[in-house]
Amino acid sequence: MKSTFNSIGVIGTGVIGSGWIIRFLLNKKKVYVYDPNKKQKEFLLSEIRRVKLSLSKIYKSKINIKNQLFFCNSIKEAVTNADLIQENAPENERVKIKIIKKISESAKKNAIIASSSSGLLPSRIQMQCINPGRMIIAHPFNPVYLLPLVELVKGKKTTDSSIKKAEKFYTEIGMKTLKLKKELPGYLSDRLQESMWRESLHIINEGYASTKDLDDAIVYGPGLRWSLMGTFLTFHLAGGKLGMKHMLEQFGPALKLPWTKLKAPKLTNKLKNKIIKGTKLQSKSKSIKKLTNIRDNYLIELLKLHKKYKI
Repeated sequence: MKSTFNSIGVIGTGVIGSGWIIRFLLNKKKVYVYDPNKKQKEFLLSEIRRVKLSLSKIYKSKINIKNQLFFCNSIKEAVTNADLIQENAPENERVKIKIIKKISESAKKNAIIASSSSGLLPSRIQMQCINPGRMIIAHPFNPVYLLPLVELVKGKKTTDSSIKKAEKFYTEIGMKTLKLKKELPGYLSDRLQESMWRESLHIINEGYASTKDLDDAIVYGPGLRWSLMGTFLTFHLAGGKLGMKHMLEQFGPALKLPWTKLKAPKLTNKLKNKIIKGTKLQSKSKSIKKLTNIRDNYLIELLKLHKKYKI
C-alpha cells in the first residue's frame, strides 16, 4: 500500500522535534528541517548518533542522513514541498499562531499542518492559518521515537478528512492514534498526568514523602499495571468476578473521603527546592544523557513485553 506522506517538514528541533525527526527518518521519510537556532543542528545529529544502537533493536530500517535529512534556512524552504508539517515551537499561543500562519503561507494547499502542542486549543492556534481546515494538534510523548501515543485534536475549522489523513499517516509510522471527541485544554494524557503531579506536590509540600517515595509508589506498583491495562481495566479486574460493578460498589464510597486535593498548591521556593533536591538524589549523579539511554533501553524491553502479552 502506498504511503500517505513521504516528504515531511519539521519546524523546531528541540527534544520533541528531534524525537519526531528520528521516528520519521526510521520510517524512510525525507525530512526537511528548520530551526532558527543553528546550534540545534548538532543537538539533532548527536541525538541520532546516541539512539542508533538502541533503536536497531526495534526498527528494521536504518537512517540515511545524506539522502533523508535536509537542513533548511527558512520555514518556507522546509515546508514548500512537504506533505505534512510537524510544528514544535515553544508552548506559547502567540508564538504558535504566528508560526502556523507562516507555515500555511508557504505550504502546499493540501498539506497537513500538525502542532505538537501539549495542551493549547487548536481553534486558537489555527486563527490566522490559511486554509485552517488542514491544521490539527498531534501531541506526542517523549521519547517520540519510542512511545507510540499521539493525541489528535480538531479545531473548530479542522475538517474530518484532515484528521483521517493524519490518523492514517501516524498509524503507518507505528503510532497509536487517540482522537479526542472535542478539543479540551491539556487534552487527555496530560490532564491525567497533571492531576497526579499536583497531588504529588501537596504530599511533598506537607512532608508526607520524598520525590523518591512517590516515584517508587508508581514504579513498583500501579505503573507496571498501567503500562499494560490502564486505570479502568485495572479497576475492572479489582472487582473480582463481577468486575467494575463490584469495584464501584466496594470502593465508590471512598470518593467522598479526603484522599486527594486536586487544586494545586502554591509553587513556593521551599517546595521547588524539595523537588529539585529529591530528584537530584534520585539521579545518583548520573548525567541526563546516561539516564535517557537507560530509559530508552528499558522502554524497548517493555514495548516487546507489551506486544507479547497485549490483550
